[in-house]
Amino acid sequence: MQLTNRSKVVSNKEMTAAEAAYIPAVLKGMAVTLKHFFKRPATVKYPEEQREFSEVYRGKHVLKRDENGAERCTACGLCAVACPAEAITMVADERKKGEEKLYREEKYAAIYEINMLRCIFCGLCEEACPKEAIFLTKEITPSNYEREDFIYGKDKLVEGIEPSLRIDVSKRQDR
Repeated sequence: MQLTNRSKVVSNKEMTAAEAAYIPAVLKGMAVTLKHFFKRPATVKYPEEQREFSEVYRGKHVLKRDENGAERCTACGLCAVACPAEAITMVADERKKGEEKLYREEKYAAIYEINMLRCIFCGLCEEACPKEAIFLTKEITPSNYEREDFIYGKDKLVEGIEPSLRIDVSKRQDR
């Protein structure tokens, strides 16, 4: 039974001796290899050499401190709500007496975690933050072997108190 009027002509052409020995196929493969042999390599010998990053590159997250060394984050949760990958979780807590120099506001993030395996580095968290507390830097996120090492807590996110440990994000801040 024939379903359509289309038919295909199949030829049973005999191969030549050179084709049977795969000589044309080997020569074509060698031509491709020689063509790529003289091109500049596309790979970079990382970490000895590093590529130039774009001005808008978004890498590792950082929780900023203000000029007095207090954490800027007030645990409002807008960054967690704005995150399309739902990678940010936080627990808010009230500031106690004697912690005025540690936190700017009455409320602060007691637990602030970013699951870097879920993060898509879109930058919506830094756009949503009203206190300019979170930024994506130009640093590359380091690789690890364990899944637990990809959950960044405040110990990995908050920048240091000393001015030498501060990360410059002035190009990203609102004017």
